[in-house]
Amino acid sequence: MNAIVKMSGKQYQVIPGSVIKVDSIKAELGTLVTLDEVLMVSSEDKTIIGTPCVPSAKVIAEVKEQWLGPKLRVLKKKRRKNYRRVIGCRQLFTSLEVKEIVV
Repeated sequence: MNAIVKMSGKQYQVIPGSVIKVDSIKAELGTLVTLDEVLMVSSEDKTIIGTPCVPSAKVIAEVKEQWLGPKLRVLKKKRRKNYRRVIGCRQLFTSLEVKEIVV
């Protein structure tokens, strides 16, 4: 059984036991997180497509890891004005392990 889940404006295809990398969520390590925005659920014999979400479906996942991504550098410049600025930022990520898909 697999499902397509929407989280923070992005869609992820998940199966039980898979690990996905998502944008940071506020949860402690080892806690269970319920993902309610399930767009599609598919098994061997049937497929349920939501309009836009499947009403009774949810995905239960466990928080495995939280980390900072690589540093991204942004250069701001105005030509012929001697204006240059370098800005850097690191995005937070969370790793989720999918435990089960409930329909």
